[in-house]
Amino acid sequence: MSNLNTVEIKAFVPARDFDLSKRFYADLGFTLAWASDDLAYFHAGSSSFLLQRFHVKEHAENFMMHLLVEDVDAWWQQVCDRRIGEKYGVRVLPPEDRPWGMRDFTVDDPTGVLWRIGQDIEGRQP
Repeated sequence: MSNLNTVEIKAFVPARDFDLSKRFYADLGFTLAWASDDLAYFHAGSSSFLLQRFHVKEHAENFMMHLLVEDVDAWWQQVCDRRIGEKYGVRVLPPEDRPWGMRDFTVDDPTGVLWRIGQDIEGRQP
């Protein structure tokens, strides 16, 4: 029997303007742990992704990330306090309870990647 255990999985998130995107993700609440000229490793708690200096419009505008958090309202408050939408010229939509058992909000990054940041609604089954 083979050992097929995994350690982690990360998405490679595209960036049209790599430096702007690095600032955006730091403002959003991620920690920049490491960066080179073409790649940056971000994390928040045990969640992480790799930001890459890579852009294909059709790919970026159809790319979506989902971040499951403990307190969606705290994340939303940070987005509001840091004026993410205004500062980066991106769309942000406020938290809503979704029929699939999540309370989440959306924010587009400067490249067009859609992020859904949410938490499970207590007592609801997804």
